Amino acid sequence: MNAMRFIADFHLHSKYSRATSKEMEVETLGRWARKKGISLLGTGDFTHPAYFAELRSKLEPADKGLFKLKKEDLGVRYLLTAEVSNIYTQDGKVRRIHTLIFAPDFEVAEAIRSKLGNRGKLASDGRPIFGFPAKELAKIILDLSPECLIIPAHAWTPWFSIFGANSGFDSIEECYGEMSPYIHAIETGLSSDPEMNWRLSALDGLTLLSNSDAHSPRRLGREANAFACPLDYKEIIETIRTKDRKKLLFTIEFFPEEGKYYYDGHRQCEVIFSPSQTRSHQYLCPVCHKKLTVGVMHRVEELSDRPEGFIPKNAIPSIHLIPLEEIIAEALGYRVGTKAVEREYDRLVESGESEIAILLDASPDDLATFVPTKIREGILRMRQGKLSIIPGHDGVYGKINLFPEEKEGSESKEHLKQF
Repeated sequence: MNAMRFIADFHLHSKYSRATSKEMEVETLGRWARKKGISLLGTGDFTHPAYFAELRSKLEPADKGLFKLKKEDLGVRYLLTAEVSNIYTQDGKVRRIHTLIFAPDFEVAEAIRSKLGNRGKLASDGRPIFGFPAKELAKIILDLSPECLIIPAHAWTPWFSIFGANSGFDSIEECYGEMSPYIHAIETGLSSDPEMNWRLSALDGLTLLSNSDAHSPRRLGREANAFACPLDYKEIIETIRTKDRKKLLFTIEFFPEEGKYYYDGHRQCEVIFSPSQTRSHQYLCPVCHKKLTVGVMHRVEELSDRPEGFIPKNAIPSIHLIPLEEIIAEALGYRVGTKAVEREYDRLVESGESEIAILLDASPDDLATFVPTKIREGILRMRQGKLSIIPGHDGVYGKINLFPEEKEGSESKEHLKQF
């Protein structure tokens, strides 16, 4: 393990965003970041007036361009981030693009808030909505400070992303026009991983980042980024801009099949289709005959110019993990969120330093000293990729199974209807 390695999760939301936990505030986020093994967190939602006031009162400068809690330094650093939504019409089609913004300090963040506040209601949601194009957003932000970073969020999600099947574009250039040279990275999202993105040669020059997009503290770090550079805003931004493989070591990924939009489908009719099945059904649900939601895998296949398994020369590696609570829950036969799972999670994290240390770094012998046999077996199976997954589709998370031999018959047969 690199001595300088730290884990960063840049994309999350505050309690002021829709459908988020009331616990999404900086103190709770900091405590959960320690449990998870995350050293650097995005604040999320700095555009929201009430949350911005909280951030200013609770955070103080730490390392260059980063912040820490005033009252309780947990060793966790914060970087000012926000996500905004642009909904507009271009070339006769409604576009819905979500964008991550990084800001170097509170003064720049305040300038962004002031500028955007003239164009829409910042108080209505932690992720505000604007009616102007994404490329105009990029120009506004970068004109205020060239030290800001603009990153298309969850780039493949069907409804709200740059490459989304329902509201996106076919290329960076089509979306950002003359601002395209200033787009240095995209966020792959939970339903896609770097391996899928490597199939598009057009993305070779971009850095592929992964973040949790957490709406509750326990979701932190389910996707994240491993850096080996100083905890310094400018160093981190430069690493991302230049795709420095010595300083961005790897990304931590969901198994993309577990994401909510991996396969095509129709949740109400329990239809889960691969891209080829969707094409053979003319994109229509065989149950209700309405249009299917086209997922990420299908969209990647549409835009890709390389075969599955292609690895570009400058690719930054990825490591696929399953959240520890999910492994514990399956091993114990309980649901995530039950007291038995929470107790065991807290016990393991206390013994094993952090969740990421347990999942990623601890040797099998180390695990044997404090992890029950079946949970340990689940961790080792995850590391080896020995698992079965019913793919996510149309807003439904996929179902991972680490112990398929224990199921009577095949669970996939229960959930996948045959047409």
